[in-house]
Amino acid sequence: MSPRLRLRVSAIFAVFALLTTGLVSVQSWAAPNNYPTQGEVDAAKHNVTKKKKLIARFDKIIAALAVDEAALSMVAQQKGEVYNQAQVQVDQVAAKVRILQGQADSANAQADSAKKQLGRIAAQMYRAGASGTSLNLFLNSGKADDLLYQLGAQERVAQSSETIYQRSVQTQKFAEALNSQLKVAKADLAAKAARARRAYDTAQRAADVLTAKVNQNKALMRTFAVQLASLQKTSVELARLRADGLARDAADNQGSADMTAPELYSVGDPDTAKVETAIAFAKKQLGEIYVLGGMGPNVWDCSGITKGAYAAAGIYIGTHSATNQFREMARQQKLIPLKDIQRGDLMWYSSESAFDGDKAHVVIYLGNDLMLEAPHPGAVVRIVSVRHGWHLFRYAGRPTA
Repeated sequence: MSPRLRLRVSAIFAVFALLTTGLVSVQSWAAPNNYPTQGEVDAAKHNVTKKKKLIARFDKIIAALAVDEAALSMVAQQKGEVYNQAQVQVDQVAAKVRILQGQADSANAQADSAKKQLGRIAAQMYRAGASGTSLNLFLNSGKADDLLYQLGAQERVAQSSETIYQRSVQTQKFAEALNSQLKVAKADLAAKAARARRAYDTAQRAADVLTAKVNQNKALMRTFAVQLASLQKTSVELARLRADGLARDAADNQGSADMTAPELYSVGDPDTAKVETAIAFAKKQLGEIYVLGGMGPNVWDCSGITKGAYAAAGIYIGTHSATNQFREMARQQKLIPLKDIQRGDLMWYSSESAFDGDKAHVVIYLGNDLMLEAPHPGAVVRIVSVRHGWHLFRYAGRPTA
């Protein structure tokens, strides 16, 4: 089997695995044996009817490939978002562990010191035989012959020792409590780290399937462009541009975004200077590759580049997660209906219609129906036309308001 055929077969089985494991439901899959052969292209060149039918067949295949790729892209973004949220939880618990570790270390040191102090007192009392001699270990007074004073002083020594003892007990109990909390937190961290690892592996498998699909589609589109150019008697570049346009339209026309969402609250205008700072940072990353969980300096995922861009402008938009960034904008009351979107606003894509549902993808709106994004595995940071399909969520966010 040739390497090219092995790649094609591997990609098909990978997609089949996703379908059968419930990761994604794809409406159509254009199998390799449905693709027009060069013989069919040659036969249709001089027959108008055959030519029209073959061009329509090419168009249908190109659209199907684009829809399949878009579906796999959404799956990869969803799985990547699950991983990002899991990693946020790991980071939060890890921070808690670091704080508890510092507190426990300090408390343990104090407890050890208290134990040593008690040990010294016990040793002194033992050597003195708990007699009047013991008072001389704690007192320096010319009234030692005064029995009443001696008894009173001895009582004070006993009280002082009891106070030190109680403080030592409290210190040790506090240290034990912190050590117990630290143990629980470490167990929680281990569990969340394992969950994040599983989420990463799942996301990486989805990414690998998507990457194989993207690479396969690129190869097919190059072949189709040559065949269509021959069929339509035009240049390969024009045929490629037409095919790319068909693919974009097919992926974009899977429903439409809700542009009628009501205003939730009053949100101010964007801060132009901060918007331009964020966009300038994001544009410097154009062409850099998408990597799951990437947040610079030269690899990014969708929420990584939005977070990095607005951090450059001194603005916190939430953790490294598309969902959490949406929730942070909601918390700050900076969500606006899509119809009111302006340059610099954040837009989200989600297969869930619920307001607080998970968001699979986040982008920066540039104006003029363009957006900047780190799209998915197998792609790079880029500027593209806004995809107005039904996955585009009905509210955008305005970080600089």
